[in-house]
Amino acid sequence: MNIFDIYLDKIKKIIISQEKIGILKIPENLDVINVDIPPKQFDCDISSNVAMVLSKINQKSPIDLANQLAELIKKGDANINSVIVAKPGFINIKFQQNFWNEFLKNIINSNLIYGSNYKEKKQKYLIEFVSANPTGPLHVGHCRGAILGDVISNILIFNNHDVIKEYYVNDYGNQIINFTKSVFLRIREILNKEKFPTDNNDLYPGDYIVEIANNIINENKKMNFSKFENISTELTKLSIEQSLKLVKLNLNNLGIKHDNFVTESDLIKNKEVEKVVKELKIKKFVYEGKIEAPMAESNSDWVKRDQLLFKSTDFGDDKDRALQKSDKSWTYFAADVAYHNNKLDRNFDTLINILGADHAGYIKRITAVVEALSGKKNKLKCKVSQLVKLIKDGKPFKMSKRKGDYITVEDLINEVGKDAARFIMLSRSSDVELDFDFTKVKEKSKDNPLYYVQYCYARISSVFRHVNLNINKNINVKNYNFKYSSNEIEILKKISEWPKCVEITSKKLEPHRIIVYLYDLASDFHSYWNMGKDNEELRFINKDKKILDSKLVFLKAISNVIKSGMDIVGVNTPEKM
Repeated sequence: MNIFDIYLDKIKKIIISQEKIGILKIPENLDVINVDIPPKQFDCDISSNVAMVLSKINQKSPIDLANQLAELIKKGDANINSVIVAKPGFINIKFQQNFWNEFLKNIINSNLIYGSNYKEKKQKYLIEFVSANPTGPLHVGHCRGAILGDVISNILIFNNHDVIKEYYVNDYGNQIINFTKSVFLRIREILNKEKFPTDNNDLYPGDYIVEIANNIINENKKMNFSKFENISTELTKLSIEQSLKLVKLNLNNLGIKHDNFVTESDLIKNKEVEKVVKELKIKKFVYEGKIEAPMAESNSDWVKRDQLLFKSTDFGDDKDRALQKSDKSWTYFAADVAYHNNKLDRNFDTLINILGADHAGYIKRITAVVEALSGKKNKLKCKVSQLVKLIKDGKPFKMSKRKGDYITVEDLINEVGKDAARFIMLSRSSDVELDFDFTKVKEKSKDNPLYYVQYCYARISSVFRHVNLNINKNINVKNYNFKYSSNEIEILKKISEWPKCVEITSKKLEPHRIIVYLYDLASDFHSYWNMGKDNEELRFINKDKKILDSKLVFLKAISNVIKSGMDIVGVNTPEKM
């Protein structure tokens, strides 16, 4: 039951009927009309901007229009207590007490999942996220992007869309050659005691390379490791396989499983770069030309030369982009173009890329390519996962670096666990830097949002246990004629906002909104729970050691929403803490 959608539909029907009899003029597009959560200063349950939207086209003041519509909205609606007009033209609706009983009855007894947007047109989404080079373990920066991509997938699935989660493996180029050489030299060190060269900056020195080397030795007893040239192709394959095992293990420990792994080498092998360049040429989006020096190089050192360029500026990019190097080999960008053409060939409605902070500048060019190939704007949506700062006792925190020169996902999970990693990584908007405070994450207090929300669910579970009821099962209440206090209704209003939260989160791809919502709901609940310490009448278990049906329904509604939200986030809801 989405009360915002219900009353939006009602208001639209009213203004359409008024237009038919010549009393109102309405715009062709009614999507700008909304029914929303009212600002806190308004004593009401929902609020609409309809009068302000219609004001200009009708040449009337918003206040006058609002008063006119307020009467029509309230007329014949037994659920409405009052309709108040507020400047500059808001129509504010307050419901009768009985409305909240019907609301609770509906969301608890309905076969539909409360909060899920069943009106939304079902779409096919492809979400690419993580896509870290297979040259080492995932680090904390990857962790935030991984969780962001996974939870965006969950929220879209919650809204009944089809979602494929994909990882793009950059297994081609110099970094892979250097990675394979590093593995080979570690193998030689293990087998022949040949010292690994620590003075070569092109090599990967981390202990994880030793682990990969040992695994390859143990699983390939007959392989001859005497000469790199003789085994380089096979060793590259084996090294990447071992590295991806570590990556998948890291992701699995975070509660993340991708549906597809697509490799750059396969795109190259299958001539998909040539295919997409040919397509771009046919569309006249490619030409031979010269480009200016990159920002990292001075103009005096840069040699301008003819290159195959994509007309990226035709689609809003800052400059045209090279598809081929001077030696006629393909650029990294060309391979990425081929990959996104591959995505488009699979007929998804929307593509979503989760990018690290270091790839934010890449958005314009790849968005341009997708538009050029598909002929559609907004086919590709990109979200940037900004940097994470690790803090402990108010200072930057450096954990063990045994895996290399960075802090790994494995280190993080070992320190705080999966739930804390997922919840706290989502606690701020992904486009701003995040302070991950290890001290606060372990606190059992309001300052730790994960604990605060989990404790809310655990407290409700304790009430259900006390009366021998299973919190995960439906409850059987015949009569919903309850009388709720003003404090309880405020919490019910918060529960009613859940579908709105889901809707906005889905549209904007901003999972931090769910974290904020869950924390606010938990905070409201804890405040109400604590009132019972001083007032026995407000306790959920009465002096006869029983719980009233009204309290049972109330708690069940809160717990259902908490459980739904935490499931989307991918975090446990313990019944005991």
